[in-house]
Amino acid sequence: MPVCQHFDENCPSRSLFDNIADKWSMMVLSVLDAGPMRFNGIKRHLGGVTQKALTQCLRRLERNGLISRRVIETSPIGVEYTITPLGCSLLGPFQALHAWTMEHLDAVERARQAFDGRDAA
Repeated sequence: MPVCQHFDENCPSRSLFDNIADKWSMMVLSVLDAGPMRFNGIKRHLGGVTQKALTQCLRRLERNGLISRRVIETSPIGVEYTITPLGCSLLGPFQALHAWTMEHLDAVERARQAFDGRDAA
């Protein structure tokens, strides 16, 4: 696979980056780190996610091999999602990003307030 630079729009790495750095993917993978879960269980952990957005996110993650989907033969039929070993390999970087976020949240909030105050003046 060729190495792409400058986030060229045709580079496969850009597509993957878009898929794993979207609004919900990191949170879904983090939730599934606790163990297999059904759709509604995941949804309960993610305040504000719509059914459509979660469905799309789960499909992208499954397509990229980061989660697996298993049909449970019950009545009604259920579906369970599990993080794959490939998905688990992202948890370290996600945890580092979360730690950075928590460490710098106050500084970012101050910057936001300064910016917003500048616009109001």
